[in-house]
Amino acid sequence: MSEPPVLSLRDVKKDFGPAKVIQGVTLDIAPGERHAIIGPNGAGKSTLFNLISGLYRPTSGEITLRGKTISGVKPYRINRMGLSRSFQVSNIFSNMSVRENVRCGVLYSMGYGYNFWRNIGNLIPVQEKTVEILDSVGLIDKADQSAALLAYADQRTLEIAITIASGADVVLMDEPTAGMSHSETDRAIALIKKATQGKTLLIVEHDMGVVFGLSDRISVLVYGEVIATGLPEEIRNNALVREAYLGDEAELPGVEA
Repeated sequence: MSEPPVLSLRDVKKDFGPAKVIQGVTLDIAPGERHAIIGPNGAGKSTLFNLISGLYRPTSGEITLRGKTISGVKPYRINRMGLSRSFQVSNIFSNMSVRENVRCGVLYSMGYGYNFWRNIGNLIPVQEKTVEILDSVGLIDKADQSAALLAYADQRTLEIAITIASGADVVLMDEPTAGMSHSETDRAIALIKKATQGKTLLIVEHDMGVVFGLSDRISVLVYGEVIATGLPEEIRNNALVREAYLGDEAELPGVEA
Protein backbone atom coordinates (compact mmCIF):
# COMPACT_ATOMS: atom_id res chain seq x y z
CA MET A 1 0.00 0.00 0.00
CA SER A 2 1.95 3.03 -1.28
CA GLU A 3 -0.21 5.69 0.39
CA PRO A 4 -1.23 5.80 4.05
CA PRO A 5 -4.56 4.00 4.56
CA VAL A 6 -7.63 6.21 4.57
CA LEU A 7 -9.35 3.83 6.99
CA SER A 8 -7.48 1.67 9.48
CA LEU A 9 -8.57 -0.85 12.12
CA ARG A 10 -6.15 -2.13 14.74
CA ASP A 11 -7.07 -5.18 16.84
CA VAL A 12 -10.71 -4.06 17.01
CA LYS A 13 -12.90 -6.16 19.31
CA LYS A 14 -16.57 -6.00 20.22
CA ASP A 15 -18.24 -8.01 22.97
CA PHE A 16 -21.93 -8.11 23.79
CA GLY A 17 -21.82 -9.52 27.30
CA PRO A 18 -20.23 -12.97 27.03
CA ALA A 19 -20.60 -13.02 23.22
CA LYS A 20 -17.34 -12.05 21.49
CA VAL A 21 -18.67 -10.91 18.12
CA ILE A 22 -15.57 -9.18 16.72
CA GLN A 23 -12.38 -10.84 17.89
CA GLY A 24 -9.46 -8.63 16.92
CA VAL A 25 -9.84 -7.25 13.38
CA THR A 26 -6.84 -5.48 11.86
CA LEU A 27 -7.40 -4.03 8.39
CA ASP A 28 -6.17 -1.19 6.19
CA ILE A 29 -8.24 0.33 3.37
CA ALA A 30 -6.33 2.32 0.74
CA PRO A 31 -7.58 5.64 -0.68
CA GLY A 32 -9.76 5.05 -3.74
CA GLU A 33 -9.98 1.30 -3.11
CA ARG A 34 -13.15 -0.75 -3.53
CA HIS A 35 -12.91 -3.27 -0.72
CA ALA A 36 -15.50 -5.98 0.03
CA ILE A 37 -16.04 -7.77 3.32
CA ILE A 38 -17.60 -11.18 2.90
CA GLY A 39 -18.32 -14.08 5.21
CA PRO A 40 -20.97 -16.58 6.24
CA ASN A 41 -24.12 -15.44 8.04
CA GLY A 42 -23.35 -14.43 11.62
CA ALA A 43 -19.70 -13.65 10.88
CA GLY A 44 -20.02 -10.13 12.33
CA LYS A 45 -19.97 -8.11 9.11
CA SER A 46 -22.76 -5.66 10.01
CA THR A 47 -21.37 -5.32 13.54
CA LEU A 48 -18.02 -4.33 12.04
CA PHE A 49 -19.76 -1.70 9.89
CA ASN A 50 -21.56 -0.39 12.97
CA LEU A 51 -18.23 -0.03 14.75
CA ILE A 52 -16.64 1.85 11.85
CA SER A 53 -19.61 4.21 11.41
CA GLY A 54 -19.93 4.94 15.14
CA LEU A 55 -23.18 3.16 15.96
CA TYR A 56 -21.23 0.88 18.31
CA ARG A 57 -18.20 1.65 20.45
CA PRO A 58 -15.42 -0.95 20.27
CA THR A 59 -14.73 -2.96 23.41
CA SER A 60 -11.06 -2.46 22.59
CA GLY A 61 -8.81 -1.56 19.68
CA GLU A 62 -8.65 1.55 17.52
CA ILE A 63 -10.30 2.75 14.30
CA THR A 64 -8.82 5.73 12.45
CA LEU A 65 -10.01 7.80 9.50
CA ARG A 66 -7.15 9.61 7.76
CA GLY A 67 -5.07 9.10 10.87
CA LYS A 68 -7.68 10.52 13.27
CA THR A 69 -9.24 8.22 15.85
CA ILE A 70 -12.97 7.68 15.33
CA SER A 71 -13.47 4.84 17.83
CA GLY A 72 -16.49 5.83 19.92
CA VAL A 73 -17.07 9.08 18.01
CA LYS A 74 -20.74 9.93 17.35
CA PRO A 75 -22.00 8.83 13.90
CA TYR A 76 -22.90 12.37 12.78
CA ARG A 77 -19.40 13.57 13.61
CA ILE A 78 -17.84 10.70 11.67
CA ASN A 79 -20.09 11.61 8.75
CA ARG A 80 -18.86 15.19 8.86
CA MET A 81 -15.30 13.87 8.82
CA GLY A 82 -16.03 12.39 5.40
CA LEU A 83 -17.46 8.90 5.98
CA SER A 84 -20.99 7.99 4.94
CA ARG A 85 -22.89 4.69 4.97
CA SER A 86 -25.99 2.98 3.70
CA PHE A 87 -27.81 0.28 5.64
CA GLN A 88 -28.85 -3.34 5.05
CA VAL A 89 -32.50 -2.24 5.40
CA SER A 90 -33.56 0.84 3.44
CA ASN A 91 -33.08 3.90 5.63
CA ILE A 92 -34.92 6.78 3.98
CA PHE A 93 -37.37 9.49 5.07
CA SER A 94 -40.58 7.86 3.88
CA ASN A 95 -42.73 10.90 4.67
CA MET A 96 -40.65 13.13 2.38
CA SER A 97 -40.33 13.33 -1.37
CA VAL A 98 -37.41 11.81 -3.26
CA ARG A 99 -36.07 15.31 -3.89
CA GLU A 100 -36.33 16.28 -0.21
CA ASN A 101 -34.48 13.13 0.87
CA VAL A 102 -31.49 13.92 -1.33
CA ARG A 103 -31.62 17.63 -0.55
CA CYS A 104 -31.15 16.92 3.18
CA GLY A 105 -27.78 15.34 2.43
CA VAL A 106 -26.79 18.08 0.03
CA LEU A 107 -27.56 20.84 2.56
CA TYR A 108 -25.00 19.59 5.05
CA SER A 109 -22.41 18.73 2.41
CA MET A 110 -22.54 22.34 1.21
CA GLY A 111 -22.25 23.78 4.71
CA TYR A 112 -25.89 24.67 5.38
CA GLY A 113 -27.07 23.58 8.81
CA TYR A 114 -30.71 23.41 9.82
CA ASN A 115 -32.38 26.82 10.01
CA PHE A 116 -36.15 27.09 10.46
CA TRP A 117 -36.25 30.57 8.88
CA ARG A 118 -34.20 29.76 5.79
CA ASN A 119 -36.06 29.46 2.49
CA ILE A 120 -34.44 26.42 0.93
CA GLY A 121 -35.95 27.32 -2.42
CA ASN A 122 -33.61 30.31 -2.58
CA LEU A 123 -30.49 28.16 -2.24
CA ILE A 124 -29.85 27.71 -5.96
CA PRO A 125 -26.57 25.73 -5.59
CA VAL A 126 -28.38 23.25 -3.32
CA GLN A 127 -31.22 22.84 -5.79
CA GLU A 128 -28.82 22.37 -8.70
CA LYS A 129 -26.71 19.78 -6.84
CA THR A 130 -29.84 17.88 -5.80
CA VAL A 131 -31.05 17.71 -9.40
CA GLU A 132 -27.59 16.64 -10.56
CA ILE A 133 -27.53 13.71 -8.12
CA LEU A 134 -31.10 12.64 -8.90
CA ASP A 135 -30.29 12.70 -12.60
CA SER A 136 -27.10 10.69 -12.10
CA VAL A 137 -28.94 7.85 -10.33
CA GLY A 138 -31.93 7.85 -12.68
CA LEU A 139 -34.52 9.21 -10.24
CA ILE A 140 -35.05 12.68 -11.70
CA ASP A 141 -38.45 11.68 -13.13
CA LYS A 142 -39.56 10.62 -9.65
CA ALA A 143 -38.14 13.62 -7.80
CA ASP A 144 -41.47 14.85 -6.44
CA GLN A 145 -42.88 11.42 -5.66
CA SER A 146 -43.19 10.29 -2.05
CA ALA A 147 -40.23 8.13 -1.09
CA ALA A 148 -42.63 5.67 0.55
CA LEU A 149 -44.27 4.96 -2.82
CA LEU A 150 -41.08 4.01 -4.63
CA ALA A 151 -40.53 0.43 -5.73
CA TYR A 152 -38.05 -1.47 -3.55
CA ALA A 153 -35.16 -1.19 -6.02
CA ASP A 154 -35.77 2.55 -6.38
CA GLN A 155 -35.74 2.94 -2.60
CA ARG A 156 -32.32 1.27 -2.53
CA THR A 157 -31.22 3.60 -5.33
CA LEU A 158 -32.49 6.58 -3.33
CA GLU A 159 -30.44 5.45 -0.35
CA ILE A 160 -27.33 5.35 -2.54
CA ALA A 161 -28.18 8.86 -3.71
CA ILE A 162 -28.53 10.06 -0.10
CA THR A 163 -25.22 8.42 0.78
CA ILE A 164 -23.32 10.20 -2.00
CA ALA A 165 -25.20 13.48 -1.40
CA SER A 166 -23.31 13.89 1.86
CA GLY A 167 -20.16 14.54 -0.15
CA ALA A 168 -18.21 11.90 1.80
CA ASP A 169 -15.23 10.38 0.06
CA VAL A 170 -15.30 7.18 2.15
CA VAL A 171 -18.51 5.24 1.57
CA LEU A 172 -19.76 2.16 3.42
CA MET A 173 -22.53 0.10 1.81
CA ASP A 174 -24.22 -2.76 3.67
CA GLU A 175 -25.71 -5.26 1.19
CA PRO A 176 -26.88 -2.64 -1.33
CA THR A 177 -28.29 -5.25 -3.75
CA ALA A 178 -30.18 -7.35 -1.18
CA GLY A 179 -33.60 -8.39 -2.46
CA MET A 180 -32.98 -7.24 -6.03
CA SER A 181 -33.59 -9.20 -9.23
CA HIS A 182 -30.68 -9.96 -11.58
CA SER A 183 -31.47 -7.00 -13.80
CA GLU A 184 -31.89 -4.68 -10.81
CA THR A 185 -28.58 -5.94 -9.40
CA ASP A 186 -26.77 -5.25 -12.67
CA ARG A 187 -28.16 -1.72 -12.68
CA ALA A 188 -27.16 -1.24 -9.04
CA ILE A 189 -23.58 -2.38 -9.71
CA ALA A 190 -23.23 0.10 -12.57
CA LEU A 191 -24.68 2.84 -10.35
CA ILE A 192 -22.34 2.03 -7.44
CA LYS A 193 -19.31 2.09 -9.74
CA LYS A 194 -20.37 5.45 -11.12
CA ALA A 195 -21.34 6.97 -7.77
CA THR A 196 -18.13 5.91 -6.00
CA GLN A 197 -15.68 6.78 -8.76
CA GLY A 198 -12.72 8.48 -7.11
CA LYS A 199 -14.02 7.56 -3.65
CA THR A 200 -13.10 4.79 -1.22
CA LEU A 201 -15.75 2.07 -1.00
CA LEU A 202 -16.13 -0.54 1.74
CA ILE A 203 -18.97 -2.92 0.98
CA VAL A 204 -20.62 -5.87 2.71
CA GLU A 205 -22.40 -8.06 0.18
CA HIS A 206 -23.71 -11.65 0.02
CA ASP A 207 -23.99 -11.77 -3.77
CA MET A 208 -20.60 -13.13 -4.81
CA GLY A 209 -21.15 -12.01 -8.39
CA VAL A 210 -21.37 -8.44 -7.11
CA VAL A 211 -18.33 -8.89 -4.87
CA PHE A 212 -16.03 -10.31 -7.54
CA GLY A 213 -17.27 -7.90 -10.18
CA LEU A 214 -16.87 -4.78 -8.07
CA SER A 215 -13.96 -5.21 -5.67
CA ASP A 216 -10.27 -4.41 -5.91
CA ARG A 217 -9.60 -6.41 -2.74
CA ILE A 218 -11.67 -8.69 -0.52
CA SER A 219 -11.48 -9.54 3.17
CA VAL A 220 -13.15 -12.65 4.57
CA LEU A 221 -14.65 -12.43 8.06
CA VAL A 222 -15.44 -15.68 9.91
CA TYR A 223 -16.57 -15.77 13.55
CA GLY A 224 -15.43 -12.19 14.05
CA GLU A 225 -11.93 -12.68 12.63
CA VAL A 226 -10.42 -11.83 9.24
CA ILE A 227 -9.08 -15.12 7.89
CA ALA A 228 -7.88 -13.76 4.54
CA THR A 229 -7.42 -10.50 2.61
CA GLY A 230 -6.33 -10.28 -0.99
CA LEU A 231 -7.13 -9.74 -4.65
CA PRO A 232 -10.33 -11.37 -5.94
CA GLU A 233 -8.50 -14.28 -7.58
CA GLU A 234 -6.44 -14.90 -4.45
CA ILE A 235 -9.61 -15.07 -2.36
CA ARG A 236 -11.38 -17.25 -4.93
CA ASN A 237 -8.59 -19.84 -4.71
CA ASN A 238 -7.91 -19.61 -0.97
CA ALA A 239 -8.40 -22.97 0.78
CA LEU A 240 -9.52 -21.39 4.07
CA VAL A 241 -12.13 -19.34 2.26
CA ARG A 242 -13.40 -22.36 0.35
CA GLU A 243 -13.77 -24.23 3.62
CA ALA A 244 -15.63 -21.32 5.26
CA TYR A 245 -18.19 -21.32 2.45
CA LEU A 246 -18.75 -25.05 2.13
CA GLY A 247 -22.46 -25.68 2.52
CA ASP A 248 -23.25 -21.93 2.58
CA GLU A 249 -25.79 -20.72 0.04
CA ALA A 250 -23.45 -17.92 -1.08
CA GLU A 251 -20.94 -20.13 -2.94
CA LEU A 252 -17.91 -18.55 -4.52
CA PRO A 253 -18.21 -18.28 -8.32
CA GLY A 254 -16.12 -20.95 -9.99
CA VAL A 255 -15.50 -22.85 -6.73
CA GLU A 256 -16.99 -26.28 -6.44
CA ALA A 257 -17.74 -27.75 -3.03
